[in-house]
Amino acid sequence: MRSFDEIFEISAGRHGGAAALEDKLSPPVPVADLSAMPDDRWLSIMTKCVFQAGFNWKVIENKWDGFETAFDQFDVGRCAFMDDDKFDALLRDERIVRNGMKIATIRDNAAFLLTLRDQGGAGKVLGGWPSTDYVGLLDLLKKEGARLGGTTGQYAMRFAGRDSFILSRDVTARLVAEGVIDKPGTSKTAMKKIQTAFNTWMDQSGRSLTEISRVLAMSV
Repeated sequence: MRSFDEIFEISAGRHGGAAALEDKLSPPVPVADLSAMPDDRWLSIMTKCVFQAGFNWKVIENKWDGFETAFDQFDVGRCAFMDDDKFDALLRDERIVRNGMKIATIRDNAAFLLTLRDQGGAGKVLGGWPSTDYVGLLDLLKKEGARLGGTTGQYAMRFAGRDSFILSRDVTARLVAEGVIDKPGTSKTAMKKIQTAFNTWMDQSGRSLTEISRVLAMSV
């Protein structure tokens, strides 16, 4: 496995040099700011990523104001206790994408976020989860959330601004090239190897998961 500096050089060579590459890197949102982010914004981000999965992202983006209105600005209590009449009305609501299975995830994910309140809330739990165990957070999202496994949960955490990696095609290709994994990582064993590699690169560089992930993606 190459050092982070070696991979950075590969990426810089592909993107106009070190300074140009640095301009394309952004650090994650500070943990203190994430901890203060209200639950409704976490639910909004999760919902957008669930609806974008396997769908045209631009369509979802263009309808997003309608989603916010239809789901009461993603008030977690209201969404978690959505009754059948509300659900049926949403299935007819042209302001949103009327996919019943995905609409149901909003109720389920709101209920999931409510369970985090005993631990300090979504901001503290999701935003403050140690980056050195990011795969543990992804496992929580997969097990306790609705349709938040795979890259959907990864994109949700990235769009929320928390420190994260996304196992995109390019990131996966670099991980395979470095011998970290031999195929797209889906198993617990593979995810553990990926976390170990990212932790090594964090130690070497002092950079975040987010920055390292971007450098890996741009090295291919």
